[in-house]
Amino acid sequence: MAPNGRAAARRDAARPGTRHARGRRAERAGRAAEALCARVLEAAGFAILAQRLRTAAGEIDLLARRDGLVLFVEVKARMSAADGAEAVSPAQRRRLVAAAEIALAERPELAGCDCRFDVMIALPEGAPIWLEGAFRADD
Repeated sequence: MAPNGRAAARRDAARPGTRHARGRRAERAGRAAEALCARVLEAAGFAILAQRLRTAAGEIDLLARRDGLVLFVEVKARMSAADGAEAVSPAQRRRLVAAAEIALAERPELAGCDCRFDVMIALPEGAPIWLEGAFRADD
């Protein structure tokens, strides 16, 4: 009798090199990258309003504010700067813009603030690459 899907998934999750194990490693790397980028933003004077903010349209990795500027930040963990050059696809951009619109509608205190979409690329060593104004809502 063949094992059911759940049993196979649990078994595979425990084996290095399987899709589930790689997924967990990627999630841990993503969380570490987000924490690093949040610290960089805080050092630049931004208050982190939310991390991994989930909306009906998708997730915003970091939501930050400094004075009248609100940042919607997509964080990418990459092995090299070259890998991060096209890290945010047009579909992801549309999803982020839609998620930002929902976040703004749910947070009246941000009304009237300028908004910017940034991308931060966290590398294995050194400071993240911060692409300020990486794209616009109307791109």
